[in-house]
Amino acid sequence: VQLQASGGGLVQAGGSLRLSCAGSGRTFSTYAVAWFRQVPGKEREFAAAITWSGGSTSYADSVLGRFTISRDNAKNTVYLQMNSLKPEDTAVYYCAATRRVLNGTPKQIPLYDYWGQGTQVTVSS
Repeated sequence: VQLQASGGGLVQAGGSLRLSCAGSGRTFSTYAVAWFRQVPGKEREFAAAITWSGGSTSYADSVLGRFTISRDNAKNTVYLQMNSLKPEDTAVYYCAATRRVLNGTPKQIPLYDYWGQGTQVTVSS
């Protein structure tokens, strides 16, 4: 599986962005997908995840209520809608895919086997 993240950019605090993670291959729809983010000098952290079917999602406390993860398996794409953005949301956002956890939304980086290249999100104050 190959993943391509896009949709990042520069936005003012309070604004919105939608990230996309396009997956290749006919099996992409069988993978759980997560978004992680990383600030230079800090560890990569979990943001949100969705099961292969889209039936279950999970979020980090820091984004709960502001971010929404969704997927369209017909288009092999997972989205991250980010609203009410804050300067502390500034990071490189990565999407990742796994089939290690059946019908789950793991938050641990080692459980993800495939990663996209990252897209920069910058929120100005």
